[in-house]
Amino acid sequence: MFESIKNLTLEQFIIFATTPIYTIVIVGEILLSNYQHRHFYTIKNTFTNLYLMILNGGLDLLSRGITWGILAYIYNFHFIEIQNSILYWLLLFVAEDFLYYLLHVIDHNTRFFWASHVTHHSSEEFNLTVGFRSSVFQPLYRFIYFIPLSLLGFKVVDMAVVYSFTQIYGILVHTSYVPKLRKMPYMLLEYVFVTPSQHRVHHASNIEYLDKNMGMCLSIWDRIFGTFQEEIDDLPIRYGLTYPLENRGAINIVFHAWIDLWNDLKKPSSFSTKFKYILMPPGWSPDGSTKTSKELRREILNENVEA
Repeated sequence: MFESIKNLTLEQFIIFATTPIYTIVIVGEILLSNYQHRHFYTIKNTFTNLYLMILNGGLDLLSRGITWGILAYIYNFHFIEIQNSILYWLLLFVAEDFLYYLLHVIDHNTRFFWASHVTHHSSEEFNLTVGFRSSVFQPLYRFIYFIPLSLLGFKVVDMAVVYSFTQIYGILVHTSYVPKLRKMPYMLLEYVFVTPSQHRVHHASNIEYLDKNMGMCLSIWDRIFGTFQEEIDDLPIRYGLTYPLENRGAINIVFHAWIDLWNDLKKPSSFSTKFKYILMPPGWSPDGSTKTSKELRREILNENVEA
């Protein structure tokens, strides 16, 4: 057994080591939520989360030969060499977290990519297994955002290790059992790191919360670029999508946004309108019959001013 562990790559070892931890904390959250009659879990939704995780992971493994190969090839043209190992790993973490923030923002603000990412937000529950409810097709394009890392002298295997660690953190913030941090010094953590409270906001379908708190580990990017929103005490969070998803079958959860996009593209319209259907934010329409999150927030703001 010990010999087989020694032969694992660091990324594989992270998965090997964290699996029992995930199992313990998830079972603990299930038991506690049922004991308290809060019922954060349902069997169907939990299996859907695992199903989407398997699809994402399988596609990731199948595409690595190409995506990792591209990043490794681009590494040959890197123009920076970071000799200090501590600085190397620290800069890799910060840079990769920022690039994931950028990816996340584009996923939310471009309908084509939202069609992939919507699977992660389609759960009307919020629990640790939702962290595994992956954007199925993201492995096919995520590597594009990491190309600058290759040019900066970071190796693809090291990117994978850091990404694995950040994913662990990203999964653990999917919980309702850690309250909003209100006391010092814990409150200081919210100014640097993404907390469960902040990520609950990210998964909310309330108009006030839409497209906020995009960071994976660091919340500083949201504060710098204006996408931060703290949890509002008197605004209960509604999870899921802004529209009812009548068919909650696993296949429809993956493909419904693509089907909706295709149906819009089939409508008689100009080429520029079709182009906008693809690249404008979700909710955009040429006649204003449906609205983006910014337009919806603007309506609320105007209503409050008039009131």
